[in-house]
Formats: sequence, C-alpha cells, structure tokens
Amino acid sequence: MNVSPSKENILKRIRKALSQSTPLPFPQSEGNQPVFHPLEQEPEVEFAEQFTKLQGKFIYCINQQELAFQLASLIKKQDWHKVYCLEDKLVASVAGQLSDRLVKTDLAHCDVSITGCEYLVARTGSIVMSAADPGGRAASVYAPIHICIAYTNQLVYDIRDALQAAKEKYGQQLPSLITLATGPSRTADIEKTLVVGVHGPKEVYLFLVEA
Repeated sequence: MNVSPSKENILKRIRKALSQSTPLPFPQSEGNQPVFHPLEQEPEVEFAEQFTKLQGKFIYCINQQELAFQLASLIKKQDWHKVYCLEDKLVASVAGQLSDRLVKTDLAHCDVSITGCEYLVARTGSIVMSAADPGGRAASVYAPIHICIAYTNQLVYDIRDALQAAKEKYGQQLPSLITLATGPSRTADIEKTLVVGVHGPKEVYLFLVEA
C-alpha cells in the first residue's frame, strides 16, 4: 500500500510522540490541590445558606430538648397523621407526644418520613445518606415530605470529605449505596419548566442539632 508523503509525515510525528513521555501541562489539576476556596464562615452557617437557597427548610436546635419541641410542634402544626420512622432513637424524645402518629409500615401512604444521615456537605447544602441507614434510600425518596435529623459533628466541607469520612468509618464494609440529596426533588424535563417533587419529596426539612 502506497502512503502519501503528508500521511507519512503524520505517522512519523505520532511514532515520535509515542516514544517520548510528555509531562502533564497542568500537574496541579490532577486532584493534588483543593479546587474550592476554604470556608470563610462557620460550616453550620454555610450549610444553612446553601440548603435554603435550594428550597430546603432549615431548623437549628441547641439541644435534644429543643429538637423535641420543634419537631413535635411542626408535625402538629402541619397536621401530619402518619409519620414514618424506622430509627427509634431519632424520635425518642417525641414518642410520647406522637405515639399515635409514628408508624414503621406503609411508607407509600405516609405523610412524612424521618431519617438520619451520614454527613452534611456545607459547600453544596447536601445531605449524604447510605444503605447503612435503617430506612435506606427509600424513606427519603418515597415520602412526599422528608425530615432529616442531623448533628453538627456530621458537617464536612465538601463531597470529597464526606466520601473520605465514609471510607474511614466503614473500611472494607462500605455501604452498597451512598447518595446525596440536595434540596427537594426537581426537574425541568417538562417543557423546560422547573417542577418540584416529581421524582422525590416536594419538601425537605433539616433539623441540625448541636452535638
């Protein structure tokens, strides 16, 4: 097969390039340095700002007693009758007040679900959950309203920090699913109009308790 001079020149340059190693033009872009600027305020404040920008509803509690008061008040005010929660410790402080409303079955027909989480990402206002949680991902997705109870010691700066913390926490037994929820479910697939609550909860509440 005859090769034209121009094609031969191209092939020569390719062979030469393959035989010589080429240094990375931007070595600092290989994940060795942080991409985002460090926080300029408390992580609690940063998370609250980012979370509320995404239509999340943020409630800060200085202790368990305030959590009990705020949570019971919200449930009664919104008149939610079926509150799904598989983690007894999350609702232990309000169990007496809401014993007739707390359920562990029939998630599909509940008014609201309550879950914990693995971490909170301050930079993006995201809730990190995993299959290791008793409710798994289902409790935070299938209910029309999701309430997450978290603590200040679960706050991390970025998603990378959350994943690293999960690796350190679980080691070789990493949960089969780790997911992030960033505000209520939303989509713009329908005629490019933003619709909230199509593929998940239409409202997300985050109770942050001082640890």
